[in-house]
Amino acid sequence: MNLLLALIRFNWLDRDRILACVLSALLIILMIPSALARGTYMSPKEFVETAFDEGKSTLSVMRLTPEIQLGVKEILGRTYPVKRIRYWKQDTRTAWIMDQIGKTEPITVGVVVDQGKIHEIKILVFRESRGAEVRHSFFTDQFLDVALQPDFSLSSQVDGITGATLSVIAVKKVARLALYLDKMADSLETP
Repeated sequence: MNLLLALIRFNWLDRDRILACVLSALLIILMIPSALARGTYMSPKEFVETAFDEGKSTLSVMRLTPEIQLGVKEILGRTYPVKRIRYWKQDTRTAWIMDQIGKTEPITVGVVVDQGKIHEIKILVFRESRGAEVRHSFFTDQFLDVALQPDFSLSSQVDGITGATLSVIAVKKVARLALYLDKMADSLETP
């Protein structure tokens, strides 16, 4: 009964302050997941070191010729913003690190291709406020052993994630691009 009397005696100013504090706390709680989603999950150096046996690989540079840019444009819907792209190679395996815009910010993705199929894909840096679920293995494991079809599509269905559509599209584009560039790297080396 004393609690009820105390609540009745609150003046409106106190109630407004309490309500403002509760709403502020709720807003902060809602913002925490998006703030936690952003971050660097693996450095490019770590990614390359783990991609190859004993960390032995050769850094190579591919010149994006007009012919190669046609394929890039088919995959990305635009030309790649630089004329050369770095990649690492050991025997039949290549590793690619590329950025692709999700909604508004770039997502840095590392892709390891071995014998024309994806061996591993990792989200290295995620900068968006939403869609960070793409970094989890339940999503990235779908890409394992996927190849590139002649029409530039992936050889296997990769399911999306509700609420992360643009991040999913970005990762799929990077996967397709890495497979394409791996194929081009092979053709450049073959006499």
